[in-house]
Amino acid sequence: MADPGGEQRAALLAAASLFPVPDGAKFSYGTAGFRAEGSTMAPAVCRAGIVAALRSVKLGGAAVGLVITASHNPVGDNGVKIVDADGGMMSQAWEPFSDALANAPTPDALLQLVLQFAKDEGIALGEGHSAQVLLARDTRPTGEYLLDVATKGINAIVGSVALDMGILTTPQLHWMVRNKNRGLKSSEEDYFTQITQSFRHLLELTPDDTVSDKLMEKLIVDGANGIGGLKLEEIKPKLARLDIVVRNSGKEGEGILNERCGADFVQKEKVHPLGFTPNDVGVRCASFDGDADRLVYFRITSPSSTVIDLVDGDKILSLFVLFIREQLDIVNGKDSQDNQALPTRFGVVQTAYANGASTEFLKNLGLEVAFTSTGVKYLHKKALEFDIGIYFEANGHGTVLFADEFVSRLEYLASELSSKAAGSPQHQAALRLLATTQLINQAVGDALSGMLLVEAVLQHKRWSLQNWCDIYTDLPSKQLKVKVKDRASIVTTDAEQKVCQPSGLQELIDKEVANYSQGRCFVRPSGTEDVVRVYAEASTVEAADSLAKSVAQLVERILG
Repeated sequence: MADPGGEQRAALLAAASLFPVPDGAKFSYGTAGFRAEGSTMAPAVCRAGIVAALRSVKLGGAAVGLVITASHNPVGDNGVKIVDADGGMMSQAWEPFSDALANAPTPDALLQLVLQFAKDEGIALGEGHSAQVLLARDTRPTGEYLLDVATKGINAIVGSVALDMGILTTPQLHWMVRNKNRGLKSSEEDYFTQITQSFRHLLELTPDDTVSDKLMEKLIVDGANGIGGLKLEEIKPKLARLDIVVRNSGKEGEGILNERCGADFVQKEKVHPLGFTPNDVGVRCASFDGDADRLVYFRITSPSSTVIDLVDGDKILSLFVLFIREQLDIVNGKDSQDNQALPTRFGVVQTAYANGASTEFLKNLGLEVAFTSTGVKYLHKKALEFDIGIYFEANGHGTVLFADEFVSRLEYLASELSSKAAGSPQHQAALRLLATTQLINQAVGDALSGMLLVEAVLQHKRWSLQNWCDIYTDLPSKQLKVKVKDRASIVTTDAEQKVCQPSGLQELIDKEVANYSQGRCFVRPSGTEDVVRVYAEASTVEAADSLAKSVAQLVERILG
């Protein structure tokens, strides 16, 4: 590799000198990127800017994204995430370098790290190569400052261009990066046009016997006092047959970001968010998280209680599966496997945390259900192996992926049917599938586009929230944490469902599980702290609690 020259070296040294890493600070890049108290984030954000620019150079100048957000964390926190050129999360192979760079103690140490990494990766620095990084932030008070810090990091790689896309949801930026690199329209206006038009197309394709029902059309959305609520207010006027009321919308003075509101709060606490009242009993409600990449639904059951019926990511996944499967069955008719109009490998990806009742429901439909380790990056990668791959975590983060080759076949089939059998059930089903590929955000989980797909499917099926809740009943579950000396002493296999180290622990867990009706239990090391997480399911709340406690005691005895 050619020597990058004085200009490049000076630029890196200058950027590193602006934001020194304080003594004792330790940054770690995980699924959530770098995240900490907002006022301490400048060193990590500047260095993430350098990483993003290097990534773009490595990929031949393809657009890479960088978003300033701490998602569902409290308003005082902030963070930074890098979006890869395909619109997904940054390549895991680059995470160790990102960690090392963020923690480099001196400007010279940072310079040497960059030079060595560039050499190892074959990145030609200082040779006039261009790089482009699309930037966005959420509504946090430290966001504007940190966006400027990120820009300084990006500019430290000579020839890089930082493009500020404005205040966006995290999924919007992922969508923009994916579309830009595919040569497609990629502005925020294009995003809004695509999701509102495809939503309208799906509604136009609902069966003729679908009669308007005012209660069905009413939806109250908890925007977590974040960016998602503001964006929903923007597109509300363009959404037909949907009466949306936005609470915790993110408007000045309405409430504090993520404080007793948002999808993370609702899903974990199983109570309604602030701003909801007894008058909302029985109405369909949805909740976004702070940067709008998670979605859950709920219903308040009683005017005298905060308790809710929760519809989590597992049930959202199941609704999408039923709808897509129905369209595929219509397109393919009763044809044998060898003679189908649209042969499709359709699969679902879950983690061990998915409720056992949902897994059984999906398997009973004859679907292929694959399991991965916990984390969106693992789920997304596995879902790419299917023609249509759906993944969701219980927390409401997930999406539907359609393989490019499958979409090409679908477009060809829809075109054939429009000339030979326009308006036929097969043609309409093919058009519904096409509209779904446009509506769902295939880069990442997206509360806005996911909510619109849920609403379109409910209207198509003429389903109330009750119908949706009734597709299966969740098994009671319990989660516990056990403090251990070293979490690395526990090693799992089979997508974290079984323990292989320490030897003998899995046999003891199996023996305990056998005592419970519909019992299931697994343990896994935390990714962030020295604890072992225990998850248990059984036929009753008491049994799930008891199973979790028994297994936690086993772990404590062997590892504590």
